[in-house]
Amino acid sequence: MGSYYYLMAQLPYIIYEQKPPMSSESFRELALSFLSKEDAAILSSIPHSIYYTDNDEELEKTGMNATGCAFVDKWREWERTLRLNMARERANKLKRPKASEEPPVVPADAAYTAIKAVVGDGSPLKKEISLDKDRWTAIEILAGNDYFHRNSVFAYYLKLMLLERRQLFNAETGFTEYKSIYAKIIENSQYSTEYAGVSK
Repeated sequence: MGSYYYLMAQLPYIIYEQKPPMSSESFRELALSFLSKEDAAILSSIPHSIYYTDNDEELEKTGMNATGCAFVDKWREWERTLRLNMARERANKLKRPKASEEPPVVPADAAYTAIKAVVGDGSPLKKEISLDKDRWTAIEILAGNDYFHRNSVFAYYLKLMLLERRQLFNAETGFTEYKSIYAKIIENSQYSTEYAGVSK
């Protein structure tokens, strides 16, 4: 476990709303050079696209056989429960037949997060940000307090993926604002041209 001290000690502390200090892929490559064979296999079993898709096949990967790491297995259960409950809540909202299927309701906080994300107030972007904050909190609770334990290595990787996802939200918001400003410039330009034509 000493090698994990050297790995974790060199990493910057991260908080949810900051820009990721490195890519999750770069961290994976770095971590694999420190991890035991068993822990490297566990890290490699975590799908890189888990936060980016609602694909059923990707979802099922989170419910595969136990990895041998209680943290990763509990996180998989939490994420899978979140996704399945979100699918159920969306089906309920749209009054689809799938809504009648029996939902997984544990872990309870994942079920609550799913309901809040689907039926809560706010824009879709705000709901996604709130959802990822809840994911972040769940990772911290499940990983425990030993910063140099293997759980912290896996948690750091999961958090980096969330930060990368947040950057996509920022880019999306920035592009939307850019389009809005650009549209106003064009509109003002057309108005000025029309006004100039009238004044002549």
